[in-house]
Amino acid sequence: MTTGLTKDAGWEIGVSRTLPLPPAAVWDFLASPEGVELWLGKGVRLPTRKGEAYETADGVRGEVRSYRPGDRIRVTYGTSTVQVAVSAARSGEGAVLRFHQERLTGAEERERRRAHWNAVAARVEAALGVDRGRA
Repeated sequence: MTTGLTKDAGWEIGVSRTLPLPPAAVWDFLASPEGVELWLGKGVRLPTRKGEAYETADGVRGEVRSYRPGDRIRVTYGTSTVQVAVSAARSGEGAVLRFHQERLTGAEERERRRAHWNAVAARVEAALGVDRGRA
């Protein structure tokens, strides 16, 4: 099977970062207006109820599929699905931030979205004051 192509979710991409912060602090930032703008888009208030719709300033529409405060949110994003999750690192120190997007149109979109989510992760790290040289 081709990397990134699944039987059930089509083309997908996942990006993760381990951050030297408590999971609650990472989640609180991601759910804040500043954090939501970084990962979901400008002009969006974080929707939290299943079925609740949103639209970005760029015209991307979606709705909440699931929301578990402090843990994860799944939203449709146009024709794809995005999940943002935060969990405790296995070491017991820090948090793991994960971005996952599925139902992409193909390998090219997968690579574009990989670059996008890596850039988002870097902006989240910078906003949280994470120094990659020490993290």
